[in-house]
Amino acid sequence: MSEAIDTLETALSRLQCVLVARRAYYTPEKVSWGQYDILEVLRLNGPSTPSTLSDKLGITRTSMSKSLRVLKDLGFVTQDQDDIDRREQRTVISESGRDFLSRASTGHHDMAKLVTEVLTPGEQAIYTELCNKVSSVLDLSRT
Repeated sequence: MSEAIDTLETALSRLQCVLVARRAYYTPEKVSWGQYDILEVLRLNGPSTPSTLSDKLGITRTSMSKSLRVLKDLGFVTQDQDDIDRREQRTVISESGRDFLSRASTGHHDMAKLVTEVLTPGEQAIYTELCNKVSSVLDLSRT
């Protein structure tokens, strides 16, 4: 059993390294996974307050504040006073932030195209199913 775990661990580690390297190629900015998630939530849901973002992503307000500061310094988000609660800042993804996500999306698409060139349609279906299954269990294990 230990050999099977070692083999799987090596495969997961190698895949993670390749994915991170490819991500850095398309988006060389030093954006953490958490900051990327913030941008995605803003892109999908529109403007939001830091407290709402914290709740949605399950991170502390302090971590959110630090992440938003970095994203603001990079020009990926802007903040202004919230119309509903004047004590809160309303965070909006900027055009630069959208461009960053677009480049990341291009990277994802390019990787998917490469994978379709080496896997048969049946293998692609199995790979997709396995990726979704593994992603779900890894995501659930964080909570």
